[in-house]
Amino acid sequence: MSGVARVTAAHATYLVPAWRAVWIPPGIEHVVMAVEKAELRTLYIDQSDGVGPGVPAAARAAWAACRVLEVSPLLRELVMQMDVAMDAASDGTQVAPPPKLLARERLMGALALDELRRAAPMRLGIELPQDKRLRALCEAVIADPGRHASLEGWAREAGASTRTVARLFRQELSTSFGPWRQRERARGLPMGVIASELGYASASAFTAMVRRSVGAPPGRFFGAAA
Repeated sequence: MSGVARVTAAHATYLVPAWRAVWIPPGIEHVVMAVEKAELRTLYIDQSDGVGPGVPAAARAAWAACRVLEVSPLLRELVMQMDVAMDAASDGTQVAPPPKLLARERLMGALALDELRRAAPMRLGIELPQDKRLRALCEAVIADPGRHASLEGWAREAGASTRTVARLFRQELSTSFGPWRQRERARGLPMGVIASELGYASASAFTAMVRRSVGAPPGRFFGAAA
């Protein structure tokens, strides 16, 4: 609802600003951490028939993996209203929620599922490697990206040579350390500050990099609509 959260699930970590949601399939171990003061909501969905009733079999494979979704104003409001309804149902004055409240919740739930199916996926994930040494290095960068200025420093901390770490990045993540770190460090700071920290000559140059990396300008990436 507000702020920025980081969700690590399976082999990726997702930076999630307001107006975004992370879909996590059943059975996926995950960790949620607030990067800054954040207000979160969680929906638990009965998947006995895919992502709610009416999901074609051909579309279900797309929901078998984690992904970030754009939250429409309607979906956001439905989530807020369902939260209010649950609070009213558990205020201690009712043994069971009244039928009218349950019927309203079912209607909102059905509409929320339809909005989820329509939600556009966003490329906001940072892939994590399976190699233990490289994974430890990547998680250290995520925890404190400014601790070392270069790959050499991170490699020493991981107990590996710079050449080995560079090779692992290419093998495991199909990229080099520089672009991976740039995507990781791009989080909700003023564009000029981020550009300067990453060595860009201008905010416009940094904006061009973000657009190439995630398919959207920084304002949309960080949820300017909020």
